[in-house]
Amino acid sequence: MAADGADVALAPPLAHGFPVAQALARAAAEDFIVEEELGFAPSGAGPHLLLRVRKTDANTDWVARQLARVAGCRPFDVGYAGLKDRRAIALQWFSVPRPRATVDWGAVRGEGFEVVEAHAHNRKLPRGALAGNRFSVRLRAAAGGGAELAAALAPRLEAIRARGVPNYFGAQRFGREGGNLRAAAEPGALERLPPASRGFVLSAARSLVFNALLAERVAAGSWETLTAGDLAALDGRGSFFEVHAVDETLRARAARLEIHPTGPMWGAGEPASRFAVLELEKRTAARYAAQCALCAGAGMRQERRSLRMRVTELECETEAGAVRLRFGLMRGSFATSVLRELIESPPGAGEERD
Repeated sequence: MAADGADVALAPPLAHGFPVAQALARAAAEDFIVEEELGFAPSGAGPHLLLRVRKTDANTDWVARQLARVAGCRPFDVGYAGLKDRRAIALQWFSVPRPRATVDWGAVRGEGFEVVEAHAHNRKLPRGALAGNRFSVRLRAAAGGGAELAAALAPRLEAIRARGVPNYFGAQRFGREGGNLRAAAEPGALERLPPASRGFVLSAARSLVFNALLAERVAAGSWETLTAGDLAALDGRGSFFEVHAVDETLRARAARLEIHPTGPMWGAGEPASRFAVLELEKRTAARYAAQCALCAGAGMRQERRSLRMRVTELECETEAGAVRLRFGLMRGSFATSVLRELIESPPGAGEERD
């Protein structure tokens, strides 16, 4: 295993078996459309504005700087819930302080972005302030037509509807060609980085430990089932509870995708899990002692993340030479973790990341 963990981070084991077809997922920006769902309505009054922005082949941070220029504020004062893929069309929410001068936000546009809505709001949009994301993804068939591809995918799609998929962090989290992983494994690398880059490295280190633990449970077949000592997460919510013993009620709730086992988001101290679950988490983390020490040293706390994600409203439409998948995911989950359970990309088919 590579010292920086690139293998388990970028190519962890699959839960549903080998991909059932070969297809290209991102030949053009319009093949990958993501729409943020806030889960709340703009307040209608206040010192900030919520801006709904359509960006195409554009970097989130670059768009935020353009909005800051228009609003006459510092880039730091622009809020957004999270990064979105660059090679995509993204309908994304930003916030800016209300400018003193009147701005026609409906006319604000630039290279790769345009403002489509503007609403008064009472506060800056914080990171993670989403209910989830809706995706529309075109898969271009490597051979044959759209009908053949849809037929090949149908049984796997049904399995994913019923069971969900492992909630791995996608390759985007680890930087271009895993560069953030290498930095996380190098002693003293964090101190040599500019402050703006340190958060990406810490996030990569933490995500690596989680992916490694989830990979262990996928290999053991326990990624979707509860065991004594687990901490169970309520689907789509941040709360969880300790599993003292597994009874038929808990098994049925897990089978209905209402609750999921969780894994550690590493920080200072030990995870709150118990028994064999805790021992597995500690053994896995010990393989990445440098990354765990990095997270603890940065003051991160032990937190939990669901090992499984439910894929909602999963639909497949046939197109000429392609299919279009539509589905929803909870916040913090990656569409690429769904796609890798379905398709194998042709050799050399890369993707750009934000």
